[in-house]
Amino acid sequence: MKSIKITILGKQYPLKVEESEEEAMKRIAGYVDDKFRQYKKELNKQPDTTIMTLAALSIAEELFEERKRNRELNQQEDKTLKNVNESLENFIEEIRQ
Repeated sequence: MKSIKITILGKQYPLKVEESEEEAMKRIAGYVDDKFRQYKKELNKQPDTTIMTLAALSIAEELFEERKRNRELNQQEDKTLKNVNESLENFIEEIRQ
């Protein structure tokens, strides 16, 4: 495990991560910080807890949308593979005759 520090809204947070995950975690922290800053700019009179909550909900919404798209793509892929397999089976059957 490696100790790193990430900064979100100007505050540093210590984390322990696998060395192989360090760069990914820094990118994730940067994304979260950017999202929080965006909300802070738009809602500058709101307390940080409100800003962080709304930004976290926005990030969660993005995650759920991506998961939905991923499920839909997997379903589409399954249908395509099923069609290809059926076509191959029909082709093989025709060859055998």
